Amino acid sequence: MQIKDSTFLVTGASLGIGKATAKLLVEKGGKVAITGRNKSRLEKSAAEIGAFPINADAGNPDDIKRTYDEFLNEFKKLDCLVNNAGIGGTWKQVFDLELEDFIKVYSVNVFGAALMAKYAANLFKQQNYGNIVNIASTAATKGYANGTVYSSSKFALRGMTQCWQAELRKYNVRVILVNPSEVITAFGNAEGKERIEVPNKLRSFEIAQTIVSTLEMDDRGFIPEVTVWATNPF
Repeated sequence: MQIKDSTFLVTGASLGIGKATAKLLVEKGGKVAITGRNKSRLEKSAAEIGAFPINADAGNPDDIKRTYDEFLNEFKKLDCLVNNAGIGGTWKQVFDLELEDFIKVYSVNVFGAALMAKYAANLFKQQNYGNIVNIASTAATKGYANGTVYSSSKFALRGMTQCWQAELRKYNVRVILVNPSEVITAFGNAEGKERIEVPNKLRSFEIAQTIVSTLEMDDRGFIPEVTVWATNPF
């Protein structure tokens, strides 16, 4: 894929992995829109990196439809969706789980991601070309104590990715899953503050590099799934 002059929609990109990815795509000449729920933070980030802001909640079906309306009004076509928006929710053991815990997290990590992909897939089918990058987690490959809600949401995203790969390859659509390990971001911080960088831990930049490098492979091939670990985080 040629990044230069291609169009990208990156969800949940006011901070962290989404922002780093959008920044790198812009630096390589891509035309990029970013979404986020916090309007002021979104617009500040968009101005910093040269992206087009769309104030939207990736877990709200009406906002998702409006996202595509605003995106296409600005860019006319879509070449790549980066399904990055995600939330952590509540970390509980099985003894204490409530239905609401799942609904809150799944509305973004599963249902929102699926609806974002639905609209992208319909565009890609018409143009016989496109790319979807889903940002999951190493939690999508192995469960852990207190992680029932979050981990299962990422397992679901991983499963959906495999389904979309089977459905969309005949339309020249590449669907890629990226599983970051622990990354120094604002994830889980209610105030939206990025955590302090630590030399031996992954930064958002490493994940952005991974996303962009998988996309830059010639369109005849794609990497179905890639997991990124810090070399020595201990």
